[in-house]
Order: sequence, then structure tokens, then C-alpha cells
Amino acid sequence: MSNCCGAAVKAAVPLDHGFAVVVPASSSARTHPVKRTARLPIVAVAAGLLLGASLPSHAQPAPTPAASPSAEPVQGPTEGNPPGAPAARGASPGGATNAGEDATEQPFANRLLGDPGGLRTKLAGYGISLGLTEQSEVLGNLTGGVRRGAVYEGVTSLGLGIDTQKAFGLAGGTFNVTAFQFHGRGLTADNVPTLAALTGVEQTVRGFKLFELWYEQVLLDKRLAIRVGQLSADQEFIVTQYGGLFLNSGYGFPTLAAGDLPSGGPAYPLATPAVRVKVVPNESLAVLVGVFNGNPAGPGLGDPQRRDRSGTAFRLNDGTFAIAEVQYGINQGDNASGLPGTYKLGVWYNSLAFSDLRVSSAGLSLANPANTAPARSRRNNYSVYAVADQLIFKKPGTTDGGVGVFARVMGAPPDRNLVDVFIQGGVTYKAPFAGRENDTVGIAASWAHIGRNASKLDTDRIAFTGQAIPVRRSETQFELSYQAQLASWFQLQPDFQYVFNPGGGLLNARNSRRVGDAAVLDLRATITF
Repeated sequence: MSNCCGAAVKAAVPLDHGFAVVVPASSSARTHPVKRTARLPIVAVAAGLLLGASLPSHAQPAPTPAASPSAEPVQGPTEGNPPGAPAARGASPGGATNAGEDATEQPFANRLLGDPGGLRTKLAGYGISLGLTEQSEVLGNLTGGVRRGAVYEGVTSLGLGIDTQKAFGLAGGTFNVTAFQFHGRGLTADNVPTLAALTGVEQTVRGFKLFELWYEQVLLDKRLAIRVGQLSADQEFIVTQYGGLFLNSGYGFPTLAAGDLPSGGPAYPLATPAVRVKVVPNESLAVLVGVFNGNPAGPGLGDPQRRDRSGTAFRLNDGTFAIAEVQYGINQGDNASGLPGTYKLGVWYNSLAFSDLRVSSAGLSLANPANTAPARSRRNNYSVYAVADQLIFKKPGTTDGGVGVFARVMGAPPDRNLVDVFIQGGVTYKAPFAGRENDTVGIAASWAHIGRNASKLDTDRIAFTGQAIPVRRSETQFELSYQAQLASWFQLQPDFQYVFNPGGGLLNARNSRRVGDAAVLDLRATITF
């Protein structure tokens, strides 16, 4: 079972190796240069944590303290927010604090607490940046699902970044650590068992969890960056910049990858030991390769988040997950004459064995009463994908307002994967109204196709048992969202989702019918301290 950002059918009950019935879950100015190695007093660091922290913007922030991945980043086609991109990313929290953030004419103006007593500026002089955000939301399903209801949920995100050159004279290095504190109760598990959780904030285990912990070294005149530590693939791979507006978790780590990989893959909120290499020959081209532990939470039954509650498993012996991505940007740079866009092609591979979703090792259907053998083992798993982000209209009179479109397409083998095809796309408009340059509105849709063998297992069950159960085919999700920047440190985001055929088609044990199509309203608030 994947983590909550992926296949989120938490209330599904297995029937002869197939998930077909759903029951309700239990009731449930500049920085001061440092010319020599300096040691910052511990008291100052502690005070900085208590007073809040810097949270620079990034291609995928909110609600975490997210920013550029290093003090001297390897600049490629996806660095920073392109024109038209939302100010904050909604689906999958994560990212690095901005090590050694520069204090400008209005230092830390987009933080609620500002720069109290110049403390943050002083910390930045030592290459230290601290991050703190709170993201809370109330959401409920007005129709459909297993049952109707509403919940509150939230996440507090903390991060620490250190520019090693400012801190102790090591040029090109960055240290980063990010952690979360989850609170509240999710809607997906109990009410609407969709393939992807209805929001990236939703998690099944409350409390503190370590996320990323890594060191990155930039080399070769900023053309090469090597990152080592506990990493999350969704922070750099398969990322859509315009799609980051939307709240459904499928706009973070895609539904196919999150639903098919062990433990939901190395993605928020489960990072895992890994190495990532990034090569940038020029500002229009980048190549990323990552090698991760193959199962972030390790083998076992049930919720992977419960197998690694604290995020400190640091597992190394669970096979290998490898991913490679080529990123190509057009019309990059301030002097480009055309509208910018970024296009990505990638492939991932997992070396572990995967179970066939229909056929046993004896060649019989898993639904056949005569079968006593386990599911046939399939060697490894893989997927190919493409991502496109393109600005199609630059709004005159604004710094980065305009209309952007995005699309993501993925495919995987249909015999061992619950989702074998995933297609997603949408359009966003930043600065839609006069005086609202930092607001963004958008509409998007996702389609997840259930793998052939999973669907045929449902058909087999009908043939062998005579039970009138749905045959899982696909799930379609639509989303309309508006991100309003009410203050430099405060965002409010009303959001509407409609999900057709939740879970691809599941039987609701409460009424012996298919789980109904669901209309979901969400209101999210994000505060940057």
C-alpha cells in the first residue's frame, strides 16, 4: 500500500487478492560577509528557531520552507518560478531552505515575524537559514464517496539550510534538513477512497517526521551538483511547475508512480537514502540521475507510514529505485524573445519483484477458488514519462503574470501495476485581476487507467462468485483552484474537486453499490513565519 500521497484507497478490503470492496475506516540590505571561519552561538540559533524563519520561494514550496536547493545553485531550465507559475506549490510539500539567504532592501518582508532585532540577517551572515510554515485546511465531500463529512488537517514544516562557505569556508556546499509535524484527520481514507489523496497535506500518521536530510556539493563552475543523503524524488523529478497550483496529491508525485511503487516510492512524506547527480551544460539543458533505496518504508503489510513513523528508518537493502530525466528549456533567460517553456523526458526503474495482479504462480486466476498458489512474481518494474510546462501568454504590465499550460503523461506495464496509464493537464493564470499580481487561478484534470490485470481480476471474481461487483476501469479527477495572496506572508486558497469513479470503481460495503462520484470543497490557509 502506498503512502497517502499516492494510492489512497485506505478503506479497501481485499477480496481474493483483489481490492474491490470499500468499507468505512474505524470511527474514527545584504548579508554581512564572513571572511573567516566563525562559530555562531547556540543561543542565537535557538532564538532564531523560536522567532520563525526564512522561507524563500521555489518552484515547489508551500507549505514547507522551500527554496533554491543550494547557495550557489547549478542553474538549469527549471530553476526558480517561471512567469505565470503560482507563488506556492500545493500538492506535495517539501524542499530546501535557502542557505545563506541574502538580506535585501526589505529583508524578510514576506515573513510574518520579519527580521526581529536583525537576528535573521545575522544568521544569514553565517550562512544559516531557518524555515517555518503552518498550513491548515478544512475540507469535506458534499456528495459521493463512502459517506459524507468534513475534516480539519494541517502540517507544520520546519527546515534548516547551511551555506558551508559562509559557515566554515567550504565553497559550493549546502546542508539541508526538513521535517514535518502533521495534525488533524484526512478525508480520503474515511470518506472518498481515491487513487491519489485529495490533498497533499493529508497523512495517516500524526506527529513529527523527518523528511529530507542531505548535503550537496556544486562543482565545475556550477555545471555539476552532487547531492547525498535522505532524499525525496518528487522534489526534483517529474515536476510540473504550473501544475503545482493544485491541491490533489496527484499533482505532486504522479498517481501512477505513487500507486505502483513500494511504499508509494521515495516521495513526500517518505524520503530515503539516495544519491542525485545533476549536470547542466547550459541554461537550456539539464540532466538529472537519482539512485534511491527501492522501498522507503521497507517490506511489510499495511500503511508504510506506520512502518516508518519518524522518517528515520534510513533503509539501504531494499533493492534499487533509479530515475533519470532530461530537461530542456526554450526561451530561457531575461533577454529571450519568446515565451518560456520546459519539456522533460524521463524513465524510472525498480529492481524489486512485483506481484502479478491477476495470475498466480500456478497459472490460475487469483480469484479461482481452486487456486492455492501465491501471485506470480514479476521481475522489476519501470515507467516512462513526459512533462511539459509552457507559458502561452505574458500579461502586459506585470512582472510575471500570464497564462501557463502543463501536461504529464506516464505509462507502466499493465500486469503488475494498479495504474498503467496516467494523463494529466491544465491551465493556470497568474495575475488574473487588476491589483492581484500574486494571485493564481487554474483548472486541471487527471485520468488514471486501471491496469489490465487488475480489471480482469474483477471480471474473474464475478465469473467465479456471481457477485455483482464493479469492475475497476479508471478514475477521472477535475480541479478548480484559486490561490489568493492576501499578505506577503499569508495565502488563502479555496479549491473545488470532482472525482468520477473514485478508486477506479470500488464497491461500497455500506450500500452494496459503487462508491459514488464525489464533490469536494477545500479551504487552505498558509502562513510563512
